[in-house]
Parts: sequence; structure tokens; C-alpha cells
Amino acid sequence: MLVSYRWLQRHIDLEGISAEQLCDDLTLSTAEVEGMEEFAPHLGQIHVGAVKERVAHPDADKLSVCTVDLGQGEDLTIVCGAPNVDAGQKVAVATVGTVLPGDFKIKKSKIRGVASQGMICSERELEIGENHDGIWVLDPDAELGAPVADALGLRDWIIEIDNKSLTHRPDLWGHRGIATELAAIYHRPLKPLDFSWPALGDGAPYPIRIETPACPRYLGLLIDGATAEASPAWLRWLLLAVGQRPIDCLVDLSNFVMLDLGQPNHTFDLKALHADGIEVRMAREGEHMQTLDGEDRALGPDDLLICSGDTPVALAGIMGGEGSKVAGKTDTLLLEVATFEAAVVRRTSSRLGLRTDASARFEKSLDPTLPERAAAHFARLLQELQPEVRFPAPPTDVGDWTDPAHTLSLQPERVRRELGKEIPDDEITSILVRLGFGVEKSGDGYSVAVPSSRSTKDVHLDRDLVEEVGRIHRYGNIEEKNMRADVAPPPKDPRRILVRAVQDRLAGAGHFHECVGYTFIEDALLEKLGMQALPHLRVVNPASQGQDKIRRTLVPSLLDRLEPNRRLRDDVRLFEVGKGYVPDPGDPSAEPREIHLAGLAWATAPVSAGARFDAHAFNQLQAVIIDVLDHAEVAEIRWRPCAEPPAWAHPAKVLEAVGPEDGPALAVLAELDPALHNPLGLSGDHASDVAAAEISLDAVLGAPRRGSRYRPLPRYPGIKLDVAVALPGATEASAIREAIEKAGKGSVADAELFDVYRGESVGEGRKSLAYHVTLQSEKKTLSEKDEQKFLKRFRALVEELGGELRSGDAD
Repeated sequence: MLVSYRWLQRHIDLEGISAEQLCDDLTLSTAEVEGMEEFAPHLGQIHVGAVKERVAHPDADKLSVCTVDLGQGEDLTIVCGAPNVDAGQKVAVATVGTVLPGDFKIKKSKIRGVASQGMICSERELEIGENHDGIWVLDPDAELGAPVADALGLRDWIIEIDNKSLTHRPDLWGHRGIATELAAIYHRPLKPLDFSWPALGDGAPYPIRIETPACPRYLGLLIDGATAEASPAWLRWLLLAVGQRPIDCLVDLSNFVMLDLGQPNHTFDLKALHADGIEVRMAREGEHMQTLDGEDRALGPDDLLICSGDTPVALAGIMGGEGSKVAGKTDTLLLEVATFEAAVVRRTSSRLGLRTDASARFEKSLDPTLPERAAAHFARLLQELQPEVRFPAPPTDVGDWTDPAHTLSLQPERVRRELGKEIPDDEITSILVRLGFGVEKSGDGYSVAVPSSRSTKDVHLDRDLVEEVGRIHRYGNIEEKNMRADVAPPPKDPRRILVRAVQDRLAGAGHFHECVGYTFIEDALLEKLGMQALPHLRVVNPASQGQDKIRRTLVPSLLDRLEPNRRLRDDVRLFEVGKGYVPDPGDPSAEPREIHLAGLAWATAPVSAGARFDAHAFNQLQAVIIDVLDHAEVAEIRWRPCAEPPAWAHPAKVLEAVGPEDGPALAVLAELDPALHNPLGLSGDHASDVAAAEISLDAVLGAPRRGSRYRPLPRYPGIKLDVAVALPGATEASAIREAIEKAGKGSVADAELFDVYRGESVGEGRKSLAYHVTLQSEKKTLSEKDEQKFLKRFRALVEELGGELRSGDAD
């Protein structure tokens, strides 16, 4: 918002206060000032000259040669092409070297053989008006030779205030409101404004009806004898200073009152209105109207209209209509000053993409008591400018509104406690009174009357009054103090620590990409995975059709993302940490069970025939899960067949990991069911080896932990040997690993499965597993005898499993 320093002086005496100081004080006490600049600074370089003589140019019919006195003893000769230049005029003169707007520099030149020593300027050339038909003729009393800015009293500073810092302060959207703040800051009184009505006739008030609560108050005033003539200079200068283009007296005065008091208003051509009067109503579906900007606007039932009879003539609070604008020889008007519901104006303005100075103010919840003062202010100013204007009837003032002014209790001790300074009672009351609040003693505290101008959106709690005292006293005047309080560490959240560890491990060492998916799951995906029959939590108002279910687990969402990613790369690794929701099957209205999960999906190009046995995505993902659980410090992990395989799992290639106490499954790992490859787009050109897994964070948190431990480097060398066993195909590899550990009696430092073989040499229905084994003792160097003892024990254990040792020999 733009504020004029000179305009503010109409409301408060600012003598001794520079514009720079005013900006600093406003920023520290009221609202953020974003910038300040001088109004029309070039007017300080343009001087008042007197045309002493004007003669026709000897070689051009449309040019004149003028002798101009600048009060400097030597007259200038200036060639001028304006038709209205004449001797005896006071004019604005740009001398040689002056730079005009547009970076136009005045130079000494010859025009048709006559030397010209400057330029007599028009309003448009100085960017202070649209008139370019002739030169700018100044007041005859303007001081000769003085800068135009000084001679006409146009020195001004334009202050730009950040709109966001005024959002909660509708009272500050006019110069009077800003001046009220300055009066409180500088302990200076406001200059009085006369808000009484001028002489009013006793005619019938204009008929106005309100058909919607979106218009709490509507005031209409009839005006006779007004003319759309040019505005006086003082009014045009003030409007130009704050970026408003002067048009005519009626439009300019309407803008002036809005910028002066913060209350928008509008004038209608009374002859263009219906005899039935004004009706304020909501628009109907399919209704249209043409606004003053020439645009045809499609309206709806959420838009508020001002109608003449039943015809829309204005978008309430935003813009008037083309059909009822004041133009030409109109001399009978209807002045509208109203209050509209802020949310209704904001919604229509946003939908139409039509923001105006009026809508910006109505959106802030204006004071409903302000329309009467604004209408009286307009009427008095208009009669001062055009004394022949008459008001044939009292204003029509209708609407169901109440004064929002209210009273709050305030304890001065609370002010001191919350601000952290011993501010005396008399300073607290002085600040509140200077801001326009009424203060009366009430027991140990005060009863504070909040005026209507601060009651619509701003001051509603006693804490708001504390803020009022603090900002005027200045927060910078409150001494810094060391904070004294009991500081307790935040409670430890094991779940958050685990989630962060899992994310870091998968995104780091695992080279997985994290996904953040929707909680909703599509019916089409559930059908592909055969999960549509499972009970799901449902959304009453889904965001889109076919997406009314909330997912139970995370893997389905990840599987749905594999195909688009496989189009771009051969190796796709995705994970997501989130929640699943399982409804209570016995009571659908009961609170659903919330489960915390980490889902993983890995898709690679199909493995070639000669690849290692553990090159498949299933084996690789199993290693990742083991790594994650190991970093979560789960005491012991073992794998077993999954009792309840998920719907997407391969029926024969699915495992679950459990802890040492056989509690709930820590994780479920499976190869993707081959029947799902085609529905998920993972066949043909995008054929993939796919495995997926889900880690239960709830189960991991409840599993026994081994804790971090230090393992010193071994003091004695170890023995490395390879063992291979042939055994029935149904025997689990974990059983062999347990046999190795048991045979080693605590000396097995490592055992790695490096080969799996099925073929004629081991017999049908049997397999061969080969391990790299490292034996190591913390007490001595192991010998060949120790190796043979290990092999003997291991052979006996393998035979108990129905197998035989294929390499190594024990005596």
C-alpha cells in the first residue's frame, strides 16, 4: 500500500519528523515499510517561468518564439509548439541540461533557424497528467524562478507499506488509520474531521433492499447537481502521489475517500437505475454482467451483486458495472457506501482473478460503523468543491448489523509479566488511550473498551492488548535477559530413531530410492494383485473415483511404480517407510489398527542362465534385509517358511524372518508371483526379476537387542576350509549353517554359502551346498588336529539331517 507523507499531514502535524524517521518508527511499531521514494523528483529541477512575449516563428506557422523570464536577470528564448502558450502566463520551464522522465535531456538547439534555450513543458511530458494538447499553465501566484515542486507545494515522499503486515488491520488501509498510529507513536493529537451531514432535504429516501446476510449494511445517498468536471489541483496531486490516475471530480473524490478513510464507495448514474431501486442479492446460476473494465463476467450463486431492479449493476465490493457508470452530463447520482462479508468478496475476487483497491479492503473485514462517516465525508467534500450540489433526501441506511465494539479486562501485572519489563500503569493506560481504546479502572485491573475499528479482525483477547502496549512501548526498549528455566531433554522416541536408521541404511549402502506414496490405493491395483476381497478402511469422500480405500500395506504401491521405472533403467530399487491401516473385521466403525512398515521392491533385468545361484533379486534383497536388521541390532535372525504369504508373493519362494524368541515376524520376503508380471507390465520388453519385502517396524522395536559391542582384532591366525554337503532338496540351508556353528563349538568366525548345485552327481531330489568356513580361536593357534575334530563333528551332524559330507576327511 502506498502512503503519502503530505497526505498524512492533513490528519496530523508532522513538523520536525522526517519521512525517513517516520518510516523507521512505523516499521518498529506498526507495519513493515518496504521502501520510500520522492514523488516526481524531476519537479525539483523544473522552474517557474513567466512568458514575457510570444511572437510567431518566422519560418513555421505552428511554432511560437517565446521570451521567458526565470527571475535570474537574463531572459531565455524558447521555441514552443503549444497552441495555448501566451504572454503573461506562468509556465513550467526545463532549462538546458535538465533530464525529464524517460531519460530525455534538454539541449540547446536550433528549431527552424531560431535558437531555443529550453522547453516549456506539458503535464504529460512531466508524467503528472494526460494533457498534451498544450503547455501546463501554472497558478499566476507561483513564485518566479522557484522549483515547481516548491512553488506549488508538491514536495512529497511516498511510503510503501508491506500489505501482508496489514492483513489483520483493516483500520490501516487509509491515511486516517496510519495517522492514528503516528499520533500514538509521537504523542500528537489527530486533526479533527467533520463527519456531520451537510444540509439534507426531506424527500423520500431511495428504495434499497437487502436479500442476503452477505451484506450487513448498505447506505445510499441521493445527490443532485454534481458534474464530472476536472478535479482541483490539490486533489489531483494527492491521488497522483499514491499511484491513482485522476479522471474527474466525482471519480477522484470517490477514490480520495477510500484512500483517506479506508472505506470503498461507488457512485451510480441515477438515471441508469430502475425505479424500483437497489436490491442486494446473490447471483443466479448462468447470470452475466459487464464490469467497468469491459469484461463480460459469468456469475454463480456464490457471487454477491448490486442490482437495479433485477439487473446486476455492480459486483459487490469489487467493481461497478458498465451500464450504470457516471459519465458525460450525468448530474443526479446515487452514492453507495456499504459493508460486505469478507469471505464472499474474497471468494469472488479469487475466482474471477479480479482484484481491485476496493476488494483488497473489503477482504479485510471492514468496520460496519464506517460507512456513515465515509458517506458524510464524501458529501461534505463534494459540496466544498461544487457548492451547487444538493442532497434531496436523508440517506437510506439498511441492513442487519451490530456494532462489534466490545470490552476486555486487562491486568497490568500480566502486561509486565509477558513483556518482561516493569512498565508503569500510567504508561500502559496512556498507550491504550492514544491508540483509541477506552480505559477505566476495574478492581486490580482495567476495563478496556475496544473501538469498532479494531474489533472486526484484530483485538479480541487481553493478550492482544499486551501486544498493543509492547509495540508502542517498543520491543527494542525491553532489556535483554538471560532465560532462566528448567531445560529437559526431549523424550527419546525409539520409533523415530529406527525409522531414520532404516532410511539412512537403505538410501546409503543399499542404493535404494525412497518413495512417498498416497495412503489411498486404487481399486484397479487391488484387482491386479488379487487383494480386492481383503477388508479395507474406506474414505467417505474420496479424492477421485476408484480411490476410496486406504492401503493395508506398502508393497502394492511400490509394485505399481516398478514398470514406469523399468522403462528408464535396468535396476530399480524402491523403498517407502509409512503406515498401513487394518480395519477391525468385527466392527467396521471401530478405530483401525495402525501398523508401521518399511516396504521394499527390487526389479532387475532377468538373470542369465550361467549366473551365480545368489544373483537373483530374491537373494540380493534377503541380504539387504539382513543388513538392515543387523544395523537395528536385533539379537538374532533366522528365516523360516512364511505361514501366511501375502497375495503378491510367489507361492513357493516366500520367507519370513523372526527373532531369537520366535515372536511376530520381523520381515516377509518373497519373489513376485509370476502370474502378476504381465498385469503389472513387467513382461515382454520390460521382463523383470522381481522381489519384494516388508519389514515390520513394530516387531523390530519389540525384538530382543544385542546392543553395540566392540570386537578386537584376532590375536591368533585362523583356518580356512571349504566344505560341501549333499542332502535332501527340502532341507533348509539354515539347518546346515546351524550344524557348522554347532560343530565349531564357538570357533566359527565366518561361514559363507558360495555354491548350490543340483544334478546327476548328487542324485534326483537332492542338492549340494558348499561353504567357505573360517575357524578361529581367541585362546590359541588352531592346528590341523582341530580342523579334523571340526570335520568329524560336522559329518555326524550332517548325517543326522540325512546328508553326507562331500569334501574333507575326519578320522
